Amino acid sequence: MADITLISGSTLGSAEYVAEHLEEKLQEAGYSTQLLHGPGLDEVPLKGIWLVVCSTHGAGEIPDNLLPWFEAINEEQPDLSQVRFGAVGLGNHEYDLFCGAIRQIETLLIAQGAQRIGDRLEIDVLEHEIPEDPAGVWVMDWKSAI
Repeated sequence: MADITLISGSTLGSAEYVAEHLEEKLQEAGYSTQLLHGPGLDEVPLKGIWLVVCSTHGAGEIPDNLLPWFEAINEEQPDLSQVRFGAVGLGNHEYDLFCGAIRQIETLLIAQGAQRIGDRLEIDVLEHEIPEDPAGVWVMDWKSAI
């Protein structure tokens, strides 16, 4: 089974909870995982499989704990051609930039050569009181695409 690095960015904790839930589901399926909450670029392997779980705050902004990682990728432009990734965003559809953070991250990763696995999941926290539920369903299909 593949090693999966889960990367979470969260302002109020919801994305962290979702990432922890997804890590548990992946471990139950036999995958080895590493979960990093708001890592620095030097903490993340520049190859392998990443699963990025990120909430959006403010006007489509990346959470403060993940912003240094995002900015480091943007500034250093590492070769991510050996990275395949999944993307899970949390947001509120009442805002113009619903799930804007995960969309920015996905665009940046692809620009650096990373390849997305499956479809991006966007969870509307107004429709899903427990965002772990749709994420748990999504990860079943996602892991089949690895």
